[in-house]
Amino acid sequence: MNSDSDLQIAGDILAVQHLLQPAREHPATVAEFVGLARSIAADRAQWAHLVQYDTATRWYHRLRTGPGYEVWLLSWVPGQGSGLHDHGLSCGVLSVLDGELTERSEGTSRALAAGAQRVFAPGYVHEVVNDALEPAVSLHIYYPGLTEMPMHSAQCSPAHRDVVPA
Repeated sequence: MNSDSDLQIAGDILAVQHLLQPAREHPATVAEFVGLARSIAADRAQWAHLVQYDTATRWYHRLRTGPGYEVWLLSWVPGQGSGLHDHGLSCGVLSVLDGELTERSEGTSRALAAGAQRVFAPGYVHEVVNDALEPAVSLHIYYPGLTEMPMHSAQCSPAHRDVVPA
């Protein structure tokens, strides 16, 4: 074995547990918020029993809050949509938990199946719609917490500022 091998230089990774960073109680980076969304999605017992479907209006439930962020659970029956909007000063993570949603932004349309995630910065304008024939469930994390959700016309001019997660 060459005395300059990576294993000899770095040592056995399993032997350096004290150098690994412990998971934070509350996320602070985009990657950590994505990881939080994935861990919640994987733990169906944490959210599946809460989901309700409302044909009159989109259903949403604040699942969790932490220092400077909040986590929302939303359901979408076929045909329901958010309307064209942004999230004010908040950035976020959108994760599809069940079903399929369509995201429209800047003239493009993308299908988001269960497991898909989208990350967005403040001011990102989009619309989320359930174009499928089955209901869908999504998880939304906002940092900082959602304080406004300006609605936009097709020309992207602000119409009004409701705070309804999407």
